[in-house]
Amino acid sequence: MSCGKHNGGGSSSDNCVCDVLREIARVQDMVEDECCVTSCERSIQALLGETANNNLDTIPIILYCKCDPFLGVGVGTATTGGNTTFDCIESFVFRVCSVDDDCCAVLELLDTGHDPNPSQGPCSQFQGNVKLTDLTRTGVCITVDLSCFCAVTCLPAVTAHQ
Repeated sequence: MSCGKHNGGGSSSDNCVCDVLREIARVQDMVEDECCVTSCERSIQALLGETANNNLDTIPIILYCKCDPFLGVGVGTATTGGNTTFDCIESFVFRVCSVDDDCCAVLELLDTGHDPNPSQGPCSQFQGNVKLTDLTRTGVCITVDLSCFCAVTCLPAVTAHQ
């Protein structure tokens, strides 16, 4: 299967990135149904956990289109000294919020505490010894067409703080 093409196989959507993200969204919803305010299989298993209360709620992902990592850009708000302003958020790392039947996904941009450098790719967001507990949810979401992506990397399951 090539990017955005259907292979006529037996998967539910014929789009492996879509299928994986749909499963991530499904299991994340089992532990938390709110959104927006390493291998994928291992991350899914860790999220479901051997113990009933592992406090994990997010499988961070990185998406690739035509072999380049996808940099998501969104705009949120920040309040400083009583003034609310627009705040541009960029990230290579996302939390899946939902995936519909047409493989459109709502993704929340995650913050590592380090600004991404587009020319250096996703690893630029992890410089400076970023810990699993350092990922934070921004509340800033984008909607994407998953047929535009060719690959997905799943990071270890974490508890993403808001």
